[in-house]
Amino acid sequence: MTRAYQAALVVSAATFLFYGLACLAADGMKRDFARFGLSHLRILVGSLEVLGALGLVVGAWWWEPLAGLSALGLAIMMAVGVATRVRVLDSLAQTLPALVLMALNAFVAWYLLVRPVP
Repeated sequence: MTRAYQAALVVSAATFLFYGLACLAADGMKRDFARFGLSHLRILVGSLEVLGALGLVVGAWWWEPLAGLSALGLAIMMAVGVATRVRVLDSLAQTLPALVLMALNAFVAWYLLVRPVP
């Protein structure tokens, strides 16, 4: 396990746990989902974010393919998030967190599922 992989996994798990819980409860997230026209998906997205964060942590300690699949799912979810922010004409600053999380999770998924093992 490299330090880059470990750092990406920890940052991603902590961030998605925080944002997932915020998505489920915070008024600001409710307003954002309403602005995106996706209020009906807020609970689903928040739940998937929390489950993805738990999948990263449990997978890292128990079964690495679970962490890889969780990272892949979170990367795909962030790609959809980037597309949503582009669709509503958000600024680069508003879109950047989703881009960074997409890249982090794509790296973790690649590291665990695709990279050649020496």
